[in-house]
Amino acid sequence: TEQAVAVAGGIIGGILLVVLLGITAYLLWKKFCRLFSYEKLINPVKTTNANAIFQDQANSEIHLKSTSRSRSVPFIIPPTLHGRDWIHLTNEEQVQEDRDPFMTPQSGPRSSFHSLAGAYVVGTINPDLYKFPEDKSETDFPDGSIGRLWFSIEYEQESERLLVSLIKVRKLQPPADSCSPFVKIYLLPDERSYLQSKTKRKTLNPQFDENFVFQVSSKMLLQRTLKFLVYHVDKQKKHHLLGQVIFPLKNETLTEDNKLVIWRDLEKENLEPPSEHGDIQFSLSYNDYLGRLTVVVLRARGLKLQEESPAVGVYVKVSLMNHNKFIKSKKTAALLGTPNPVYNETFSFKVDQTELDTASLSLSVLQSNKGEKTLLLGRVVVGPFMYTRGRELEHWNEMISKPKELVKRWHALCHST
Repeated sequence: TEQAVAVAGGIIGGILLVVLLGITAYLLWKKFCRLFSYEKLINPVKTTNANAIFQDQANSEIHLKSTSRSRSVPFIIPPTLHGRDWIHLTNEEQVQEDRDPFMTPQSGPRSSFHSLAGAYVVGTINPDLYKFPEDKSETDFPDGSIGRLWFSIEYEQESERLLVSLIKVRKLQPPADSCSPFVKIYLLPDERSYLQSKTKRKTLNPQFDENFVFQVSSKMLLQRTLKFLVYHVDKQKKHHLLGQVIFPLKNETLTEDNKLVIWRDLEKENLEPPSEHGDIQFSLSYNDYLGRLTVVVLRARGLKLQEESPAVGVYVKVSLMNHNKFIKSKKTAALLGTPNPVYNETFSFKVDQTELDTASLSLSVLQSNKGEKTLLLGRVVVGPFMYTRGRELEHWNEMISKPKELVKRWHALCHST
């Protein structure tokens, strides 16, 4: 019996030893496989120094050039992600495979040098995709341009000061080869006083960078309009007007924290004397797809006010007619105390394309006094041949021939009702 017990114990001990050896061998094998996989990933990094990294980047750039791709910026992966596998694709990009569930990311601070030395290139970024849009305000000029003016404005509420910065003018078209420009700045409706810039000698692209201050109350600010007149001084010291910019303040949000930088194309001043009852300038546009007629009331000049006082308000009433029957009307805001008001207000009317031969527009300039009846200062009608002739008919026909374009013209006011 003792012999049998000894044999059985020896067999059990042998089995346990074999199992223990098998477990030990399995664990060693797993550890070896894991170490081998880790060494396979990081082995190129161990032999990489700073020069080798930059050499790899240079080789990467050369390879990109050879495949007709633009110059790229190398994109590197931090060392904490080295435990991940990467698959090479045909478009030179790489995608990440599923993470090994047994690998845990390294933690703790790392120096920037260690991160650079322990990184390798996995892809590229195209810098052309991240460029800011190019400012084309100094390169794209419309046909027939006579120049463009840049300025900025802001308003100080506490001191009631309007700050105007004259920045620059570009692409002037002087009557002679040389040009010595300067700018006069008015705050309408006051046309008697102005501020003037310095004269820039012999340049078509003057850079001014000058600041000007107008004292104006916050209540009257939105009733005011900035007017810039650009002049050229010839050798005989005569002044020649090159163009103007009219900028109403009523549509702007002016605060100390909101400095607006604005550019406008120069316009030629209407040098013809005003007609008997004054003139009005407006633009017409017709959108045949939407069936929409748009009117932009720009400004009036030379109005014969019945009473010149700050309390006098002048506005424009735009009426749509069809077969001489009233359809709809809209009116601008009333501007106080000026015979040369600037509006820049836009109105739209629904007009079918089949109605363009029977529809017409009436623009009436009206003066309102407190407690008194509204007075008609002048009126103009534009429309088809049925109702108009001359410049009014030409304006209407040009609007139809140029769909979706704003057609701008001056018209003389008449006093007939």
